[in-house]
Amino acid sequence: MSNSSAVAHPLQVGITGGIGSGKSLVCSIFKALGIPVYDADSHAKELMTTDGILVQQIKKEFGELSFHEDGSLNRGYLSKAVFNDVDKLERLNRLVHPRVGEDYARWVNQNANSPYVLKEAALLFEAGSHQTLDKVMVVVAPEALRIERVLQRDPQRTTEQIKAIIRNQMPEEEKMKRADHVIVNNETELLIPQVVALHHQFLSATASSRS
Repeated sequence: MSNSSAVAHPLQVGITGGIGSGKSLVCSIFKALGIPVYDADSHAKELMTTDGILVQQIKKEFGELSFHEDGSLNRGYLSKAVFNDVDKLERLNRLVHPRVGEDYARWVNQNANSPYVLKEAALLFEAGSHQTLDKVMVVVAPEALRIERVLQRDPQRTTEQIKAIIRNQMPEEEKMKRADHVIVNNETELLIPQVVALHHQFLSATASSRS
């Protein structure tokens, strides 16, 4: 990973994990500690309707039906188009990820006074955006617990749908190999002490790089 902490901007830390792992909960703890968090997935959804360049690219690639007449994203149409087609999903990601990357870079500049910032993304490794970050954390949890959490959160989903999403994501074991830090969110090990320990570690790294 790049040693971008040598230049005048915050230490950049990525956080990822499979569906139902608890990334958002971990991020909420970091936010409570005063650390800015960039939710790449939420920003991607927003940019798909507000970024004129991206809107035109999606229409060109997937057709005018990708958007409703009011300009909102036709999520049902796009989901059906890409969910079971790996090639189409990759084509969509190749359009979205660069625009999110530019938006994230602007956001980092806006938070230049923070000692470090977090970039939360489900596809951090798959998109290659981890290469621009200083450190990466992965949140892990047993698959059965992850499925249970998603069923509670999204009752419209079925167990098989969730398992299909998990199969389409990078295996948890591979993410753990690539990550610098692992946070275990299995409802047995205490979560807050793990986050606080990493928080102090990142603050120390920032202090030493700026001294």
